[in-house]
Amino acid sequence: MTDAPAPLADPHLVYDPVAGDGPKDVVILGSTGSIGTQAIDLVLRNPDRFRVTGLSANGGRVALLAEQAHRLRVRTVAVAREDVVGALRDELAARYGAGEPLPEILAGADAATQLAASDCHTVLNGITGSIGLAPTLAALEAGRTLALANKESLIVGGPLVKALAKPGQIIPVDSEHAALFQALAAGTRADVRKLVVTASGGPFRGRTRDELANVTVEDALAHPTWAMGPVITINSATLVNKGLEVIEAHLLYDIPFDRIEVVVHPQSYVHSMVEFTDGSTLAQATPPDMRGPIAIGLGWPERVPDAAPVFDWSKASTWEFHPLDNEAFPSVNLARHVGGLAGTAPAVFNAANEECVEAFRSGVLPFNGIIDTVIRVVEEHGTPRPGTSLTVPDVLEAETWARARTRELTARTASAEARA
Repeated sequence: MTDAPAPLADPHLVYDPVAGDGPKDVVILGSTGSIGTQAIDLVLRNPDRFRVTGLSANGGRVALLAEQAHRLRVRTVAVAREDVVGALRDELAARYGAGEPLPEILAGADAATQLAASDCHTVLNGITGSIGLAPTLAALEAGRTLALANKESLIVGGPLVKALAKPGQIIPVDSEHAALFQALAAGTRADVRKLVVTASGGPFRGRTRDELANVTVEDALAHPTWAMGPVITINSATLVNKGLEVIEAHLLYDIPFDRIEVVVHPQSYVHSMVEFTDGSTLAQATPPDMRGPIAIGLGWPERVPDAAPVFDWSKASTWEFHPLDNEAFPSVNLARHVGGLAGTAPAVFNAANEECVEAFRSGVLPFNGIIDTVIRVVEEHGTPRPGTSLTVPDVLEAETWARARTRELTARTASAEARA
């Protein structure tokens, strides 16, 4: 165990690119999404600790982006959609006083990547999807601390990320990985026997595969404990999200897949656990709220007081733990298989799933069709060639193929159902 590679995320190591006594300068990528808006709430409540210098968003919520930029007085705003630059400039001008300079605007597909390399202490990558890979690599190459909520960038580009990241440079923001990160601080790496990743079970916990055949998009979006964006919410319903988190835990902590367990915990109070070799298990627990993990990502090695809610221990409560039903939800075992294949296989898995989620949301694919289609695409992709080094073009090529093939398969499914 002690001869294994150093973990990518290590709570015992602190990477500080810009030492100083003032507030940390922070860039927030995906500022209008769930992670971004909660991060801004945390920053506004702690102006002595954090100062936001840049924001990025896709461009679907221009008014909110302008309001965030004005309230935080950022230097730079980045937007992926070039067609909304005029509207964004108008929204900014309406909020700033006469003669007051507006923030610099970056626009286009690489705008977030440019911003990720800008002058700051910490980049919070809260973008959803594998489009977060380029900003992740840019932040690491520029020497920024990376608070990583965009799990897909690590999953599809694991070797690329690991090659760039310095010890302690990545702080995980996913609730499960922030929990593991904190629990791992209690012992040495040689003391770790097993990582236990908890899953709420999503809205379909306890249902059989047959009972999932006709669930609707509205059913899948009704998550019992977390308020998240639609893609990650559906990923939680299929438990693909948990499979991605298993791969992420493997990459972050260099723990073999056979020592990473998933357990269903409906209350979502325990965010994950670490079992040590002496038989002790340390669990990190808070009420379901992402501001706690975000505070770890932005503030580590310091804790941010009152970042998130606490338990009322004077009230009785019951915490349940159940084994995962791998027959109804085969996505976690599929993820272990894909993670073991490595190379471009995780990129294919992730891209196929993103396309299937969109097909399900559009009514083209039934719920069980999501994982069935992903399995087929992964099988067709095959085993990566041994001895080859992963490159960004490799990832992009694999994703392009996986998306095209998935669309072909979902179109056939839709056509077959139309004829039935």
